[in-house]
Amino acid sequence: MPARTRRSAGATTTSDGGHAVEASSSPAPAQGMGTSPEFALNSSQATSSRLKFNQPLTWRAGRPILVAELLKRLQSLANELKDIDQDDDDSIKASLAGIAKELADQQLLGHKDQGVKAWVARSAVEVLRLCAPDAPFTSKQLRGIFEMIIKFILPALSDPSQPYNNQHTEILHSLAQVKSIILVTDVPNADNLITQIFTTFFDIVSGSSKSSTGEQISKGVHFNMTSALVILVDEAQTLPQDAVDIVVAQFLRVDPRVTSAADTKIKKGAVDTSQATLALKELPPAYLMAKTICLSCQEKMAREISKYFNDVIIDASGISLDRGESGDIDDVDNSLNEDNLRELDKAHRLLRELWRACPVVLQNVIPQLEAELAAENVQLRVLATETLGDIASGIGAAGPPPPPVVDPASYPPLDLSAPEPNAIQNPLTKPSSPQSFAQVYTRAYNAFMNRKKDKSALVRSSWATAVGRILATSAGGMGLAQDEELRLVEDMARMLNDSDEKVRLAAVQAIGYFAIKDIINKIGLSGSVDKPGSVLGNLSERVKDRKSTVRTEAMFVFARIWAAAFGEVSSGNESVKDLVGGIPSKILNTYYTNDPEIIVMMDKVLFEILLPLQYPPTKSKQAKQASGSSQRVKDSQEQAHGEATVYEPEKIRTERILLLVQGLDERAKRIFFALSQRQVSMTKCIQLFLKYCEEYNGGVMDSNEDETKNRLNKIINELAKFFPDAAKVSADLWKFAKTHDRRAYQLMRFCYAPESDFKTVNNAIKEFSKRIDSNIKDTMLPLLYRISIILYNRSHVPAILEFSRSNDSGLSSIAHEILTDISSRIPEVLKAQVREICMKLQEDAPSATRSNSPDAVNDLKACASFAKKFPSEIPQDRKFTQAMTDFASFGSPPEAAKHAVSIVMLTSNKKEMRANDIGKACKKELDYGKPGFLARLAALSQLCLMTPGGHRDANALGQYAIEDLLKKHRTPPTEISSRYQWSSQETEECTAKCWAVRLLVNQLRSNPKASSSDSFIPAVFQLLNNLIEWEGALAPNGDTPGHDRSRLRLLAARSLLKICQTKELNAMFMPRAFCKLAEVAQDNIIEVRGPFLARLKKYLSKNTLPARFYTIPFLLAYEPVTAFKVETVTWLKSRASFLASYQEPSSSTTNGVDARATPKVNTVLENVFSRLLSLLAHHPDYEDEAPELIEMSQYIVFYLSTVASDKNISLIYHIAQRVKSSKDKILTDTPSEKDIKYTHRLHSLSDLATYTIRTYLETRNWSLQSLPAGISSQISLPGSLFGALDHDRSMSTATQDFLLEGVEAGVDDIVKRSLRKGGSIALPNKKRKSESEGAGSLPKKAKSSTLPTREKEKQRPRKASKRKAHDWNVGSDGDEEDGEKSRTKTKVNGAGRRKSGRATIVAGEKSYRERDDSEDDAEMEEANDGEEMEDDEDDEVEEDKEAENGDEEDSNVNGAEDTNMVDDEADQQEEAEEVVSPPKPGSRKRSAAASSAATTPKRASGRVPRSSNLSSSPTEVVSAAKSKPTQTSKTQPKGKKAAPIPPAIKAGGRITRSKA
Repeated sequence: MPARTRRSAGATTTSDGGHAVEASSSPAPAQGMGTSPEFALNSSQATSSRLKFNQPLTWRAGRPILVAELLKRLQSLANELKDIDQDDDDSIKASLAGIAKELADQQLLGHKDQGVKAWVARSAVEVLRLCAPDAPFTSKQLRGIFEMIIKFILPALSDPSQPYNNQHTEILHSLAQVKSIILVTDVPNADNLITQIFTTFFDIVSGSSKSSTGEQISKGVHFNMTSALVILVDEAQTLPQDAVDIVVAQFLRVDPRVTSAADTKIKKGAVDTSQATLALKELPPAYLMAKTICLSCQEKMAREISKYFNDVIIDASGISLDRGESGDIDDVDNSLNEDNLRELDKAHRLLRELWRACPVVLQNVIPQLEAELAAENVQLRVLATETLGDIASGIGAAGPPPPPVVDPASYPPLDLSAPEPNAIQNPLTKPSSPQSFAQVYTRAYNAFMNRKKDKSALVRSSWATAVGRILATSAGGMGLAQDEELRLVEDMARMLNDSDEKVRLAAVQAIGYFAIKDIINKIGLSGSVDKPGSVLGNLSERVKDRKSTVRTEAMFVFARIWAAAFGEVSSGNESVKDLVGGIPSKILNTYYTNDPEIIVMMDKVLFEILLPLQYPPTKSKQAKQASGSSQRVKDSQEQAHGEATVYEPEKIRTERILLLVQGLDERAKRIFFALSQRQVSMTKCIQLFLKYCEEYNGGVMDSNEDETKNRLNKIINELAKFFPDAAKVSADLWKFAKTHDRRAYQLMRFCYAPESDFKTVNNAIKEFSKRIDSNIKDTMLPLLYRISIILYNRSHVPAILEFSRSNDSGLSSIAHEILTDISSRIPEVLKAQVREICMKLQEDAPSATRSNSPDAVNDLKACASFAKKFPSEIPQDRKFTQAMTDFASFGSPPEAAKHAVSIVMLTSNKKEMRANDIGKACKKELDYGKPGFLARLAALSQLCLMTPGGHRDANALGQYAIEDLLKKHRTPPTEISSRYQWSSQETEECTAKCWAVRLLVNQLRSNPKASSSDSFIPAVFQLLNNLIEWEGALAPNGDTPGHDRSRLRLLAARSLLKICQTKELNAMFMPRAFCKLAEVAQDNIIEVRGPFLARLKKYLSKNTLPARFYTIPFLLAYEPVTAFKVETVTWLKSRASFLASYQEPSSSTTNGVDARATPKVNTVLENVFSRLLSLLAHHPDYEDEAPELIEMSQYIVFYLSTVASDKNISLIYHIAQRVKSSKDKILTDTPSEKDIKYTHRLHSLSDLATYTIRTYLETRNWSLQSLPAGISSQISLPGSLFGALDHDRSMSTATQDFLLEGVEAGVDDIVKRSLRKGGSIALPNKKRKSESEGAGSLPKKAKSSTLPTREKEKQRPRKASKRKAHDWNVGSDGDEEDGEKSRTKTKVNGAGRRKSGRATIVAGEKSYRERDDSEDDAEMEEANDGEEMEDDEDDEVEEDKEAENGDEEDSNVNGAEDTNMVDDEADQQEEAEEVVSPPKPGSRKRSAAASSAATTPKRASGRVPRSSNLSSSPTEVVSAAKSKPTQTSKTQPKGKKAAPIPPAIKAGGRITRSKA
């Protein structure tokens, strides 16, 4: 039967069935698509009922028609058929039956000639048009015709240059417009033909057809092919699955992973990033064709795509995801193989693009994705989460847009207020969502949002990435509601604090994709960098993350945010400054972590992003960047009237440095200033390194080969300690040395040379990075950053001076601060500008009627620091000298006079004459209250220090300072407040008293070797001791105002620290006075104890104080200010690591190197423990009762948590035992009641310490090792504190138990709590007296619960075994008075000692015995040899702010600075020079170990604040441990007896202990 087609859109015709039918009328124009289905013609347009063509088209076998003739006939037939319109007359159809039969003959369909096939097909489609809706072909004939068309005609459309292209185009047009293509669905096995049509058409439009020549096809052909496919999809009863696959596959043409795999033959799924410029920039034609099909046939394609996606899931996992079977998804195997997972990923990427192109077709697929979110299989949940997130963001298969490019060195900086340029975006990656996913599929969106709580970290990390994209794209451009946006921002903040590193990393990377405007307008909704819990606040914590990948990414993202916002920060945009201005502070504060890897990363970020070396770019680059951009100049060089701006790169860069430092907090600012000190120290190491590299000569040496290698190896090892991977750094440095590139050596010298300008340094770094091997670049570049003069370059100094005078952008103050730091650390860079500064000072000199400018003191300070190193560079003419004299007489503030005197005395060749001139000028009107009185007093004070041998009128001045200034009180009685307090404002009288104290101290320091019989020296010591003991008063009942007393006490304490740096003066500082000085560390006012401890830590870090001063910081066990306590703990741990690095046995001469250069054993902090016990015995809070002893144990635990390790715990234990065999020697050398009392305290503390140490080491799973006899017999206690007991008393004491009942349980709880909650920082804080009260203690708050205690029967046997001399080594003979060696060897019971595989302490050649005070002084003298005056000047620089703020720069509310890394690293650098040369005889070598070895405690925010967190009081611990009341316990609700305490101490001014 003839195949029957549907009613076509063209006109119908009739046929009489004859073969030769002639047309009776002219042809009518063909009707297009969409015309009426009625095709009747007007009577005037009626055609003939027969065709004119009557020639045969087929032939008998053996007599074929010539090709030319056949072509002529077929062309004639086709043209005639073309001119005939469709008609309702059936006669025309009947006349076409014979023609149709011939056209379907195999002779024509299988003809070899392409032209014959073209004209046959052309005639056949015309027959189909005329006979519509009934085709005059059988099914077999129709299949043959379509096979020929599909196989030969349609593929030929890809080559428009073919001679029969017009016929091919007309055939396609007829099939599409007449819709005769539908007949394909009626032939047998139509699926293959339909699939081939889809394949052919998509191959043609994509240019992948075999016959394609690369020439672009016409839009008409593209339109007709699309129309034909739409007809097939719409009209076909069923669509072959292969055809559906072909359609949906076109949407992946925008996926670079698919296209690159097909084009470059690389591994599937990978993206060739090197071909990014060749990526698609517009939607491909095949993609548009498939999109048109889906949009034209939405319902059918929705069903087919849902089926397709379900089939993919079934093939990959074997589980159906139909809505009715969604519960079976939990049965998916949790271990999908790689191929199946790849297919699933491909299908999910397809869904992303389908949502962008035609979201309607996914209406049945989205519920399937929702079901995947609840699958047990983690991989499926990850895919579903990523897919739904990208769908909501409008991100397709091409992936997200590239992250915003932030060039930190761009200039002018970005202006956020300027309109954005019309940037050309790639439509493939531009986020675009046609619908709001959250509104259309609310249920699926809510299920997606719940994945933030998924148990799998992979899912949560994918969710964090997705949420970041939703925020960054504003849900694909559809926008987010305000509450929804805030909700997503809060969720992002939580992801940054997730417990898994993958989630935190994903959240950090998600923030990196935000543009700076989005960060300010969206991320900023949760708060600024300084707000805890905000996105930026949590991101600031990630720069210190414990995982390297997270903190590296976070630091770079964090820094790029500030670099992008720098334009707004520099222009004074307060909202932006408040939001991101704290970023540099957070980055620099990472230095306090002591992690070498973090410090290296901080350097990289600082010099490549925050202060990039290429900023600003060269003038040519800058002009290119500025043209056509939205950036503008936002600095002090902007012109008000539109004049041309002068391009000054040095000034532009200096302004950025000043703005960065201006925004730093105090802690970060200290780090910034410490970087310059590190540069100086590291330069010394590199100078030696380069020197030894040249001697090494690439391994070719004529002599001293072993010695040269050893010296080079030592300096390399020292340098390697400052980096995370010391082994790799050491290998890289050796490789650099073996390369022996002399040009590289010179480039490094250019980098650290003070005379190099910034351009020279920058070019040297660039050339060096290109010159060296890429394998060692990661080592050499950070090293080069640390030694290069980048921040304090001579090119920056003129601009700094200009900013300091003009105050452009409010940078005057910070410019002065940096100028002062330059003068003190790298004065060489000021050589070119120092005379300019001096000229300014000369013009600004004050007089009796005119005061100097406020900035003069900073310039004087800078000149004084510069004069210490380069005195000859300071002018010495009469005018300048007179100007300095005027400053000394009338300078304001008084520090200006002090610095003026320093300049004159450092630079003048006639020091004595100048001193007399200044002295005479200052003593003329030295009356309190007169103009310039404070300036003259300060000048005289400094003159006493700077004059060799002391000032000639020193005695008279000292008498004046004591009698007229310190003992007189000029404040009216009504204004006197006796309460010990702190005031931010310093009165004039207080300032005068402070300068009077400095005058006396300077007199002492200027002549330290004066006879001790001189009454002046003891008088000054007594005055300072009284100020400390009586809280700033000279007498117990003095009438000094309370707000003045706190400043005077602080000044007296710091003065004693300064004095004790001198050997002779330290010998006069008695132990009892030392105990009173230590109590300043527990002063009730943080403004007193904080600066005191800061100065103490500074001197100890410099090794200028004797070892006994290490005892004082351990009194901070009850420090209530957590941040201050954290800083001190970090510093103590750092110093412990620093000093312990030398605990290796000494070796003899090796390879020609003197053994004296080998580090020696150092046990300073271990030997300090005996001093700590002595200090606690004399502590005012000590009482022989169980609660008080328990509280004393917290000092011991605090010491152990910062100093003890498994290597030195045995030595500490042995020292604690030795204390029990000694007597107290502080108060008197003769037996007395006090001697017996304090000796008993020592013995009690010795037992308490030994028990605490054993509990501590057992809790830490350490073992107590026995000390070698050679070491234990050499240990002795400080002779100034301890005396030897006689033999009988020593033996009786050794067997006596001094611990009170109930103490052990309390100690156990304290040790466990300290280790459980973070070590020393978690120790409870004693409550202080209220600062509004004059005396007394706050009572302890009772607790409802008690601390857990051990059972009594388990405690007693352990306590008894502790007392056995043979078991715990307490039965040795007592020491003699000055540390006589013990006569009894240590005995250790093998059963009593815990067995362990740890190595025992090895005996070194150096004794473990700590030196006595006199030996400490000798050691200190060696350390300070030749540096006394330099240290004096350092103190002068530091004390400038005392008159303004009542304290130095480190007296902030949080206490002293964290110097654990800054000071230690400087010490390490200084020692690198010494380690390769023999030391002075008798000198002690300091360690050069990396300070990063110290364990950094957790942040203060996670610590237990003060004593309110104690689970119970010490009294309750005692009560819980007792089985019956003991006779030693006493109840004293209001107080109890204690050692005699001066009245002022009783009144307050010290951290006191609460009474239960």
